[in-house]
Amino acid sequence: MIIDAAQGYVLTNNHVVEDADEIKVKLSDKRELDGEIVGRDSKTDLAVVKLKKFAAAPLHAAPFGDSDQIEVGDWVLAVGSPFGLEQTVSHGIVSAKGRVIGQGPYDDFLQTDAPINPGNSGGPLVNLRGEVVGINTAITSRSGGNEGVGFAIPSNLARLIYQNLAKQGKVTRGWLGVQIQELEPSLAAYFGLPEGAKGAVIADVMPEGPARKAGLREGDVITEFNGKPVDGVRELQKNVANAPIGTPLPLKIWRDKAWKTLSISVGDMSQFDAEAAPAGSRAKAQAKLGLGVRALSPDELARRKLASGVMVEEVEPGSAADEAGIRPGDALTELNRARLSSPAEFARLAAKLSAGGTAVLRVNREGRNLYLSLQLPEPK
Repeated sequence: MIIDAAQGYVLTNNHVVEDADEIKVKLSDKRELDGEIVGRDSKTDLAVVKLKKFAAAPLHAAPFGDSDQIEVGDWVLAVGSPFGLEQTVSHGIVSAKGRVIGQGPYDDFLQTDAPINPGNSGGPLVNLRGEVVGINTAITSRSGGNEGVGFAIPSNLARLIYQNLAKQGKVTRGWLGVQIQELEPSLAAYFGLPEGAKGAVIADVMPEGPARKAGLREGDVITEFNGKPVDGVRELQKNVANAPIGTPLPLKIWRDKAWKTLSISVGDMSQFDAEAAPAGSRAKAQAKLGLGVRALSPDELARRKLASGVMVEEVEPGSAADEAGIRPGDALTELNRARLSSPAEFARLAAKLSAGGTAVLRVNREGRNLYLSLQLPEPK
């Protein structure tokens, strides 16, 4: 859909354009224009395309609505080109909100029974006032066609992603530098929280991240972030990702059976790998063990159901890692029982290993966990 008539910006799904060599945009008045990608975001499956040479005739932009205000049972219309049938409109209701369907860590879909089929991707889901409340993105189907379970990205999230992509060609997301897990009732009782309390438990704090600098500790329970209640892990991830980078924000935690409010300046997730270790220390770690690693993305962590770890990118032939059976594509989660939270942590722990000694790595390989022992070479 056209989202900015003056600039000629079109919003669609990332999976529609990510492998395109050439982009053609056909408008409702039959004009066919060339387009170019301004920016893509695979984590939310959104992309912005700019139309070329459209000034000869006016464009009309679709207005955004407020997806937070939509309610289950509201009527909606899905617009798109299912099976190549252009300008098709189907109708239904909003079946659910906040759906998590395994697409990634930022899943927050509207579910609808408005018929959505292949070809609807990137089209708007509109309310009865003609306002865009979602971007049609996915279906759940055994047949490959519509079975009444479709999903749309909420318009408030789509608007935020669009603004980032149109302005800077990428999405900047906030990052705390913690590994978190759900606050199960048994954990809430263990920490002494009031009955019915909600939040996210900090399982690990990265050495040089924003959380460590703000004074957060393992075992803290985050219950509010920037004035908003934290119902669980995904709520916190979403709010942190959308938070302004570098701005001090209030964080309410439960620690030692008491409430405490801290101030934290959210970091830039794109700097996650860069903030870690200098190139020299990584090179030494690679030389000692014979492998090179990188950060695991949030999507990779979610797919492997891991809280933290690093990805093996290369293994030096004949090295200690090679002889131990480590392969590129393995995820390393522990080194000598110490959790690996980043390439920096990997480099720091590897630097402490003694030549001629033994190192034990916990490896996640294709969803299966195993321990591998490395015999480090003797000093020459």
